[in-house]
Amino acid sequence: MTVQPPEYLAIDRFETPLGVALLATDEDGRLRAFDWSDYEPRQLKLVARYNGDVPIREGAAPAKTRAALTAYFDGELHAIEAIAWRTRGTSFQLACWKALCDIPVGQTASYGEQAARIGKPKAVRAVGLANGSNPIGLVVPCHRVIGVNGSLTGYGGGLHRKRWLLRHERAAFKDDGEETLELEL
Repeated sequence: MTVQPPEYLAIDRFETPLGVALLATDEDGRLRAFDWSDYEPRQLKLVARYNGDVPIREGAAPAKTRAALTAYFDGELHAIEAIAWRTRGTSFQLACWKALCDIPVGQTASYGEQAARIGKPKAVRAVGLANGSNPIGLVVPCHRVIGVNGSLTGYGGGLHRKRWLLRHERAAFKDDGEETLELEL
């Protein structure tokens, strides 16, 4: 099924323990992009790449999306799985992003494991590039991909956020011990 570009995108600013998140939703209320306000230029670039030249306006994300994000940050880690999302990309990118959603909460995978999961075991670098262009971070959980040795590798929202998210999800990884924001429950 081909995903059509949206008629418009509404950008909402959502407070989280990690800073302000930017949520871009379409006319059907589906999340088309998720990023952090300190990376807004990158988000706008990805929005244009995957959605075309569509009008962008300020607007509230659906209450269900906001509630799921609140629940996730409050400790209901599976809550983000209920967020409806839609994006466009190459068939390879879409396969990579689907594979990200198959990594369970509290677990991680290496880029090599993800490449094998999509049937392209030699495409480790291409998987990394596809993950880096994921327009729906957090909900399409690219933060769950780590180095083969368990170390943190790149994350578009910054390694401090990746570290925090993996700690929040109680995932095993080689933690360098750097301090990060703490969530008060």
